[in-house]
Amino acid sequence: MGITYLILGGFLLSNIHLVKLQTSSIKQWRGKGTTPNLDSIVLGRCYDYTEVVNPSVGMKNCSEILEAFKKAFIKKDPCSVLPSDYELYINLTFHDIPSSKSLFWENNKQLVHKLSDKTLRFMPLGDTLTGWLGDNLNWCGTANDPGIEYSSCPTTAECEDNAEESFWRIASVTYAKHSSGQIQIMLNGSTPGGAFPVPSFLADYEIPNFQRDRISSINIWVMDDVNGADIDSCGGNSIAVLETLLASKNFSYNCVNNYRPVRLLQCVDFPTHSDCTISASGSINKAGVTIFLQLFCLIINYGNQIA
Repeated sequence: MGITYLILGGFLLSNIHLVKLQTSSIKQWRGKGTTPNLDSIVLGRCYDYTEVVNPSVGMKNCSEILEAFKKAFIKKDPCSVLPSDYELYINLTFHDIPSSKSLFWENNKQLVHKLSDKTLRFMPLGDTLTGWLGDNLNWCGTANDPGIEYSSCPTTAECEDNAEESFWRIASVTYAKHSSGQIQIMLNGSTPGGAFPVPSFLADYEIPNFQRDRISSINIWVMDDVNGADIDSCGGNSIAVLETLLASKNFSYNCVNNYRPVRLLQCVDFPTHSDCTISASGSINKAGVTIFLQLFCLIINYGNQIA
């Protein structure tokens, strides 16, 4: 009988332990948990950026950068991470942003990065070393071992002082402060509710930190999605709010609807769509798209031959 109780007790303790493990792995937050292999990804991205993508930034200590990044949030309450916790990381990843290559945006990330082409045309925040390392990743800490939470992370709606929100806030402020020359702002004119959202990173952290003595002018490009609704345009709705804001800060600006070079880039993925044809007057309409695509391919092939 004693042996039977011992075995039964061991069985019950084992199952209680299993239940505890299963309970601890249940999602507590609405956001995705930390990206698996985060260390390897950040370290690899650092070497890729400094050696291949943009070696002009000079030598960077990637191991030190990784440790500074992790130190900001590891073994901390996931809702108690401040932008200032990333100051060392910001200092270690900082590099100059070429004049007139800054590109700010809201609600059109994919198009922005197609245009920037890994810093070749422009350098949005995600194409700086600071942003490159964290782009499209998820992370947060926990006070318990191992110090990183992989099951779930808090969204900004759940708590503002979370690891990712604080990261992008200080990164956005730093990027805005060091942008110069002509500034580009690309907004999505098909966004429900308006192209210039308030609140947003652009409205709350970037525009307030534009340096008047460093910026010569601002280009606003309001890009509708191909086959998307024309909800917002220059001079109206939320764009009028943006224009008024820039004017109040004495910035010179110019606004263009469906800026043609960017529109043509959109149309590479929709070559036969009626929005992507070119009329005799030069506006995108119903004739000449084949010629444009042929010229585009010739330019690409020529560039590959001389590279």
